[in-house]
Amino acid sequence: MTLVVLGSASPRRSDLLGQLGVEFTVVSPDIDETPLPGETPVDYVRRLAIAKSHAVQADADALVITADTTVDLGGEILSKPDDAEHAKAMLRKLSARTHRVHTGVAVRRGHIVVHDVVTSLVTFAPLTPASIEWYVGTGEPLDKAGAYAVQGAGGVFVQRVRGSVSNVVGLPLHTLVRLAGELGVSLVG
Repeated sequence: MTLVVLGSASPRRSDLLGQLGVEFTVVSPDIDETPLPGETPVDYVRRLAIAKSHAVQADADALVITADTTVDLGGEILSKPDDAEHAKAMLRKLSARTHRVHTGVAVRRGHIVVHDVVTSLVTFAPLTPASIEWYVGTGEPLDKAGAYAVQGAGGVFVQRVRGSVSNVVGLPLHTLVRLAGELGVSLVG
């Protein structure tokens, strides 16, 4: 049985991987997540997922899974908000608009790393100042890319998701299973 290591402190990613019935350990990689000048949101999440993969120390035969998710509004990276006011500003920008959620996924076994980026489109309903105040008051948006959680109370703002819902949460399971399979590890069945 292959040892599986999730290189992420995200409870959402742990929950998603756990849904597959996979036993795993968690290691939180420490890397600089500052976007590079001129870096596109897709290139940003790809680079971070791969960098996190290399930052995780694991046995050579272990399967290391890392990911990074960002919200892309017209090419602008909306990462985790700095504080409540920043979260409110992000939510005002997302109101009544469609944005992209990109997740870069990297899977490593030994020195071989396979990776991909998955994109989903998310359409928000119009948000009122009162609904933004209420949501930020829950505390939920403060550690989420784009200042919302589709799987939590923030889901009330989401009118539509086109593409992978697990991608929007932070770990596109269908892509993860495919990438692990490319390295000879079946995560399902």
